Amino acid sequence: MSKYFMLQDQQKCVGCHSCEIQCKSNKGLPNGPNPCQIIPVGPEMINDLPRASFIFMPCFHCENPWCVSACPTGAMKRRSKDGIVFVDHELCVGCKTCITACPWGAPQWNPEIGKVVKCDYCMDRIDEGLKPACVTTCLTHCLSFGQTEHMPLIKRERYAKAMAASKGAAIHD
Repeated sequence: MSKYFMLQDQQKCVGCHSCEIQCKSNKGLPNGPNPCQIIPVGPEMINDLPRASFIFMPCFHCENPWCVSACPTGAMKRRSKDGIVFVDHELCVGCKTCITACPWGAPQWNPEIGKVVKCDYCMDRIDEGLKPACVTTCLTHCLSFGQTEHMPLIKRERYAKAMAASKGAAIHD
């Protein structure tokens, strides 16, 4: 399991795509590859109003990543110190085997360089003690990033705040 985890609060996400834009800007990517993606769901009718939700899809940095196993050159790697899965562009020959192997679509084709790119949690930033670019630019602060063991606490805190807010709204109705 990766030492790190990315958590999205879907209740807060408005689908602005600022995370995608910041990711592409940070990585200098052209049109096409999106190492993190916002997937719209809906709209569906809720209380006679159309509502949509948005799912944030970065790489999941699997414990036994299929993309790493499938890579014939060893360009797709998993760091032993923290479990981050990344592409070593010096070794990537652009065969796209990792793209085919990943069930989540995390590896993406970059036509400008003829190689694969993917979410690596901005490991260069993490190594400097910073958060991934997508998290720092999220307008609604729906993305959280941290060590895996801290994520249940963040989820509990979000739930407690949501419950308190709904009770407050019920009192004012």
